[in-house]
This record gives sequence, structure tokens and C-alpha cells, in this order.
Amino acid sequence: MSDIIQLLPDSVANQIAAGEVIQRPASVIKELVENSIDAGATSINVVCVDSGRTSIQVVDNGKGMSETDARLSFERHATSKIRKAADLFNLHTMGFRGEALASIAAVAQVKLKTRLEGDEVGTQLSIAGSRFVSQEPCSCPVGSNFLIENLFYNVPVRRKFLKSNATELNNIITAFERIVLVNPDVAFTLYNNQTELYNLKAGGLRQRIVDVFGKKINPQLLPLDIDTTMCRLTGFVGKPESARKKGARQYFFVNGRFMKHPYFHKAVMSAYERLVPEGEQVPYFIYFTVKPEDIDVNIHPTKTEIKFENEPSIWQILAAAVKDAVGMFNDVTAIEFDTEGRPEIPALGEDDDVVAPKLQYNPSYNPFTEHSQQRGAAVPQQWESLYDGLGGRSQSRQTSLFDNEGIMPSRRFSMPDIADPGSGIAAAVENISSPDNSVMAGENTKETDVQPSLNVDGVTQQASPIEEKSPVHYQYKGQYIMTAVKSGLMIIDQHRAHIRILYERYLAQIATRKAYSQKMLFPETVQFGQADVQTLQAILPELQAVGFELAATSGGSYTISSVPAGLDGVNYVSLVQNLVASAREKPTSAIDEINHSLALDLARSAAVAYGQVLTNTEMENIVNDLFACSNFNYTPDGKKVLTMLRQTEIEHLLG
Repeated sequence: MSDIIQLLPDSVANQIAAGEVIQRPASVIKELVENSIDAGATSINVVCVDSGRTSIQVVDNGKGMSETDARLSFERHATSKIRKAADLFNLHTMGFRGEALASIAAVAQVKLKTRLEGDEVGTQLSIAGSRFVSQEPCSCPVGSNFLIENLFYNVPVRRKFLKSNATELNNIITAFERIVLVNPDVAFTLYNNQTELYNLKAGGLRQRIVDVFGKKINPQLLPLDIDTTMCRLTGFVGKPESARKKGARQYFFVNGRFMKHPYFHKAVMSAYERLVPEGEQVPYFIYFTVKPEDIDVNIHPTKTEIKFENEPSIWQILAAAVKDAVGMFNDVTAIEFDTEGRPEIPALGEDDDVVAPKLQYNPSYNPFTEHSQQRGAAVPQQWESLYDGLGGRSQSRQTSLFDNEGIMPSRRFSMPDIADPGSGIAAAVENISSPDNSVMAGENTKETDVQPSLNVDGVTQQASPIEEKSPVHYQYKGQYIMTAVKSGLMIIDQHRAHIRILYERYLAQIATRKAYSQKMLFPETVQFGQADVQTLQAILPELQAVGFELAATSGGSYTISSVPAGLDGVNYVSLVQNLVASAREKPTSAIDEINHSLALDLARSAAVAYGQVLTNTEMENIVNDLFACSNFNYTPDGKKVLTMLRQTEIEHLLG
């Protein structure tokens, strides 16, 4: 009987490991640049072709490797960072597993040129698919030069599922930014298709942040520096006015390593309670320095998940440090002490007598002793006479009752159809009124019984307070539109309904490329980082389709000269930043997803807000436009727009 269990070849084992370590071109750059930093490099150059699909080259001026070390570095679990298991809890380098180079060589064609400082010549090594090709002496500068070509050439499935070049470039820039922000003393350059994306000089941390994200972020930063026996916190946090809904720059670093930590994120945001609107985020760049034995980075191959030994205590320190930074350095409105030309107010002395004001009133006044006719003069003896005012005699009285007394006129209680029974809107209302579309025969009889009759030209007619084609709507607390229909009371969320209407309108404009632009009297400037610039270039045709006109200036700045019509009162800079941030967060590069995101964000910005008072005509337009939409029940993001309170339910509530 043959053996079933067999030892996998190194090439297969390396490909399995590469599935975790090397997921996309950005993973290659992360591993190679971190190795360069561990080698003591002060200058690192990254050159990509086709966003890393064709080739990735990383050149550094670090220590370099000998001929033997160069060959051994591509073996699995070969590393110079640790020697024993105890070293895992005393890490001072970025890498330590010894899997990166072996994983890269398993799924790509690799060429390495490296030389030690004391050697006269270096060595050149070639590996393809974990198979050694050649090794020979060469002339090269001190340091290492890695050239990675045809990534995933022998794993066609993995190469097939790579995203578009724009998306992969965004991933590269994201990984690059995380490294450069924690190494301000190292000079970096990044090129893609011979285009320079970054050229960062060595300097201080604040200057590095400004070089990466633009000059406009500089006045928004508040310094953070606190040292305790448990940890040291340094870096910068944003001012409350720098809060944004999307795209806020938020970074945590521990011992020179980027990490994601939702628990600590809550600690930072707790310091901004009641300072920023709900749902908005502030930028921060926070650097932790802790003892290596107090953290565990060996949790995931990406090393972005890190466990702390004293997380609750560090949470308290972080929250207190951010509150202190915001309270100490945040701008406070200055108190003016200029009293020139002001009226002189004498100071209150100890001997001054203070007399309370006296109130005058009639102690014998009793409103219940007045004549009943005087008290009831403003209210007609017959309530039906309110309906008589609809003929034109008492219209002003009815209006005053609704406006001043807060009494809703009886015409508001009438329950006409929202449109003719044969119209599409009436049918739509009936479709949402009840599952079985049933209407009780006696539901409307009670209302018609109490409606008075009018004699017009000798013909007795029912007094209808409103016309069928112009229904009266009632706005409840500036949030809901309430409309009477045959089946009961329809309640519409005005903000969500307008979002659905505008969403389909903007989507149609994008599809037909017919938008209405509004020129700005004073163009505004918006600043983007390199990752956002790549995203903006990808969605620029869609932005132009809805009415935006943006022109590039310099250093990632764009001028907004035109905006879509109907966006009055909107912060255009924040809107464009949110649109770009939404497009960047999308996992797919499909044009339909981009169009959906743009139309939805624009609709949210331009929709009527909660609390906005609407006229009856405005409410009627919203209702009519809503039922003309393809889906009037839900917003594009799945929130319910309307509901129906049936007549039978109302009668049940009233007993």
C-alpha cells in the first residue's frame, strides 16, 4: 500500500504562502520597501509599470547582501531579523518571518542586484517561479535593486482577478503612504509609467504629512505629545473644523509599524463628542511607542492587526491625550476688551441697594365671571359654518384658526384620492396600501355623512374643501408629508423621498450626458492627495456629466469653476472630496458603481433637509415626482420612504 501523505515541494509550498503574503502588486512594494528600511536605507526609489502588473522595481542604498546571503534570502523562513522564538516578543524590525522574498519569487520573475559596502563587485541573481535561473558577479552600487516582472504569471487565476490599473495604483499609493509617514527621515520617490507621483525629501514628521497630503492640512493639525511609563504618544490630531464625512486621514502607528485598531479609534473620537457633527471624522496621525514585549504583531501576515497587553489603560491615556491637545491648542474666540464708545455701566458696590421689580396685577380678576357670549364670540356656534367659509365668506377666519391657534382646519381631515382612480399614481398608492389591495365599502361613508352641502345655482352639491387634482398635504414636524388617500393616511419621509427623486434625475443626466451647470462667481480650490488624484481622474468624466467643471492647477490642487444647478447652500469643496472618497472606497471599478455613488452623494447633498418647511405646492411636487420614480418605496441605499396607516387601523386606535 502506497503512502498517502507526502511532503509538498518547495515551489508548491511557496505558492501557498504567497496566497497570504502577496495578494496584489501593493503587497510586493510593501514587503520590499520594509526590507529596505530594515537594511538602513536612507533613499528608496520605487518604479512601477502598469500599476505593478508588468514590473516593479525597488532600489535602495542600504547595507546590501553578500553572494551567499543573496541566494539564501529567497529560501523559506530564511531571515536575518530573529534567531529564536523569544525574539518574536522583542522585535525592532519590520519583517521577521522570512516569507516575503520566497513568496514573491514563487509567483513572479525576480532579478536582484546587490553589493556590500566593502566588496568591489556585487552579485546578480535571477529566479522565476521558485526556480533558480542564474547567479553571476556584476557591477552595481552599494545596496539592493529588486526587479519584479510579470507578477502572477504562473497563477493565471490570481492575475485574472486583479483590479483595474487605477484601482491597483490606489492600493500601491495607500501602502506607500503608510510607510513614508512613519519614516520621515528617509527620502522616497514613486513612479508609475514614467510619471512621478511622489518625491519626498527627508525631514520632520509634520513636513512629511504636508508633503504627502498637501499644504491645506497643515493649519488643521494639533500637536500631540505625552509620555507615560506605559507608552509614549506623539503625532498630530485634527481640529474640530477639519471634520469630514468621508476621506478623513486617520493613521495609527506602533513602534514604526502601521496598524488598524477600531478600539483606539473610538478613544480618539470620544474626545470630539459635541465638537463635530455626528457621523463625521477628524484626521489624526498618532504614533505609539511601547515596549516590544508588550505587543504581539505575529497575528496576521499583513501585520496590521496588533494586540496590546494593556489596551484599556492605553485607551484611557489616548483619550485623555487627545482631549488635552484639542483643549489646549484649539482656537478659541477672543474676548474683546475695547470699550471706546461703549456706554458706561457702573460697577455694583457693596453698599448699593438692589430692589426687586414690582408686578402690577388685578387680584379681583376672574375670567369665569365674564359673559359667555364674550368668551365665545370668536368661535361660531355651529361647527359646520367652518365649511361655509370655503365659499369665500370666512376664508380669513379659517386661515387664522390654523395659523394662530394651531388648529388644523377640517379640510385637512378630508380623505380624497391622491389622483383619479385610473391614474398611475392612484394605482401605485393602492399597491402599497394593503397586501390584498382591499378597501372596505364603508370606509368613506362616515366622512361624506358629515360634509355639508352647498347650493350653487339651485343645484345641491357636496362641499369639497379641495380639488381632486390638487390634494392638500400636511407637513408633520418638518419631516413627514401626510396625505389622505382612500385606504387611509399615507406618510412620506420628505428627505428620503427627495433623495430618490434626485438620484434618478442625476443618474439620467449621467447616462444622457445632459446636465445643467452653474458657473461660480469665485472659483474654489480643492486639494487632493496622490491616491485621490488617481481616483478623481477616473471619475472626472462622470463629474462633468452631472455639471462639474474641474481644472488641475499644481500639486494635486483642482479649481472648481462650475457646479450642478440646484446645489445651493452646499459646501462644494467638501462635496467633491466626499464624491472622490466614495469612489475610492468602492471595491469594484465598474462604471455603474461609480455612477451610482456619484448620483447618490449628489442627491443627499441637494435633497430637502429635515425641518425645512414646505408649501403645499412643494409637497405636491415631491409626492407626484416620487410616484413617477422606478422605485418609490425605498431610497437607493435601501431605506424606507413611505408607509401607510390604514383607515381600519385608525378606527381601531380610536376605539
